[in-house]
Amino acid sequence: MLSQKLKEMGMEQAFTDLADFSGMTKDEPLKISEVIHEAFIEVNEEGTEAAAATAVIMVRTESKEFEEETLQFRADRPFIFILKHKSKGSILFMGRVMDPSTM
Repeated sequence: MLSQKLKEMGMEQAFTDLADFSGMTKDEPLKISEVIHEAFIEVNEEGTEAAAATAVIMVRTESKEFEEETLQFRADRPFIFILKHKSKGSILFMGRVMDPSTM
């Protein structure tokens, strides 16, 4: 995971309740829970194919102002996902998972 390396490079506060992501949301105090980075490259006679993706998982801080709600999502079949801006409703990212067992 990339999380530990980022902490070692000086980003510790972003992973604690002291994190300040108020520029992203005024509604809920957030901190980074996990950072995951995956990269792929294939070079063969036909050419080169490369792709990379980074996910930053954020959670609410331990504020008494907000109650945590645990939701369970079971990915046991193909699905699509959409990340939307909370207040504007605009689509920020969308994707599809064809085989969740490979995740």
